[in-house]
Amino acid sequence: MNTYTDFFKALSDETRLRMLNLLIVSEAELCVCEFTDIMETPTYNISKHLKILKNSGLVSERKEGRWVYFGLIPVKEKFLTLLFEAIKEISEPKLKTDLIELQKRFDIRVKGKCLLGIQKEHLKPLNT
Repeated sequence: MNTYTDFFKALSDETRLRMLNLLIVSEAELCVCEFTDIMETPTYNISKHLKILKNSGLVSERKEGRWVYFGLIPVKEKFLTLLFEAIKEISEPKLKTDLIELQKRFDIRVKGKCLLGIQKEHLKPLNT
């Protein structure tokens, strides 16, 4: 039962719900900097929320060089399939805006990878 409560605790935050929706709809892994640009949220907040989603068992993490990608865990049970389908059906303007921003980020990928880092100047770390 703890697994299910962990799922719902992780989804009880708007930012994490938006992140999961992006992963579900895109059917792709997303880099931390892509989440940062799409959601207009500082990287440290993105990382904090991704850690919670990872610890809940909803997403996996993969490092590739200096980039860290997050993706959905493989769905092995009907519960998660239904949960992800329900999330895709949420009709919220902010989620639609996220998808527009997601497409902009996908358009600048290099050979399907995020290699450019954060693109929005106001979100870039000061020491870069």
